[in-house]
Amino acid sequence: MTKRPTSFDELPLLLRVEELMPILGIGLSSAYELVNSGQIKSIKLGRTRQTRILKQDVEAFLERGCTSYDDDLSK
Repeated sequence: MTKRPTSFDELPLLLRVEELMPILGIGLSSAYELVNSGQIKSIKLGRTRQTRILKQDVEAFLERGCTSYDDDLSK
């Protein structure tokens, strides 16, 4: 299990989808759902097209209040 950061400053500039789990307190499926739905922006890197999330995009998601994700969960 990945160590949960204690401050936003501890986060690397680029995160893997798996690293969202301890930050947001969610499971892997939910993390991929947020990224695949575009609720958290992501980029693809390299020949293998690995998904990475910018630290600033995680912050933007949190600042929006995660409202659309919460609405999806209540359905």
